[in-house]
Parts: sequence; structure tokens; C-alpha cells
Amino acid sequence: MVSPAAHIVRDGDAFIAQLRQRRRPRVFIISGPSGVGKDAVIERLRDSEEDTHFAITATTRPMRENEVDKVHYYFVTPDRFEDWIETDQLLEHAQVYSHQYGVPKEPVRAALALGQDVIIKIDVQGAASLRRLMPDAVSIFLAPESMERLFARLSARKSDDAEALARRFAEAGRELQRAHEFDYVVFNETNGILRAVADIRAILLAERERLIQPSIAL
Repeated sequence: MVSPAAHIVRDGDAFIAQLRQRRRPRVFIISGPSGVGKDAVIERLRDSEEDTHFAITATTRPMRENEVDKVHYYFVTPDRFEDWIETDQLLEHAQVYSHQYGVPKEPVRAALALGQDVIIKIDVQGAASLRRLMPDAVSIFLAPESMERLFARLSARKSDDAEALARRFAEAGRELQRAHEFDYVVFNETNGILRAVADIRAILLAERERLIQPSIAL
């Protein structure tokens, strides 16, 4: 048996070590129109992405049934939200359906410093702001199978009166037109959430294996 040349082994192992060290924490943005099922998808992803940091959005809107403070959102008063804006504690912030939403900066920064990937679930308007702030973030648009099914999902919430529901549905139609701004699109079809989650996980895996991985700094 011919022994491998020592210098080939040495140089090859050094290069393999460099390939392993290329891994950098990534930021993944998951967005889509209201009612498309972003929260349900995120809950499923939490079960399989244990080493990933899931950013929690702050909002001034009232808590819905089955929501938990500091798990689904940071539910804060308008005064506290304004204080966070003034002290530059938010990555981005926007008014959506008469309520303020924003992503606290420090938890995301801390996770990246620890080498953790970060997943940020956010509305379409906020996603645009984050892409400007972090152009190397990977953005995923969650789309409905049809507008009819999307309307059914919005109606099933029973948290809006008829006027608010119509306004939310119209805005969802406008948000859908912005899907081309994202890197990927994943369809969340009726009874197909497991497929949607699997598709997103495939995107996460592919992006983590990219040869060139940019460093994201905040």
C-alpha cells in the first residue's frame, strides 16, 4: 500500500479545517401576509431547531387568546414602545393595523455573538426594513395556497369586525405582491404545515452549507 505524501495530508487537512471554520451565524427572516400561518410554522420550527435563536417581536396590540407574553410577543404599552424607539433598542419598527411592532436589538446581537443562527418572524413591511439593515440575511416568504383559503383563515380568528377583516384582507393582497422581494417562497397549504416546515428547514440547511458565508454585524 502506498503511503500518502505527508505534505498532501498536511495541506489537505489544513484546508479542510478552514472549510469547517467558514461557518458563521446566519439571520433568517420569515414573513408573509397576515393569516398565512407564520406563528404555527414558527412553533413547529422551534421543535426541530433547538440551537437556533428565535427573535421575539414587541407589539402594542392586545394579547390574543392562547398567546403568552415573552413567548409569542413582548406585549408592551405604547409609552414603553416609544421609549425603546428613542433609546435605539429596536432593529426596526413599524405601525401595522394601528399597532406598533418592532424587533428588540440586544437579544439578536447576543445570539449572533454566541454563534447562534437567528430566525426573525415579521410582517412584510418590517421584513423590508430588516433587509436594508442586514442585506446578507436570508428572507423567506410564506405564501397561501389561494386568497380564498387566506380569507377563511383570517375569518376563523374572529378577532376582527367586518370592517377590520376587510381591511386586513386587502392589505394581505398587497403584501402578496411583494413576494418577489424575498430570496425564497414557501407555500403553507391547508393541512400541509409539515411540508412547509420541511421546505423551510431545507432552506436553512442549504444556506448553512454555503461555501461563502458573510458575517452579519449589528
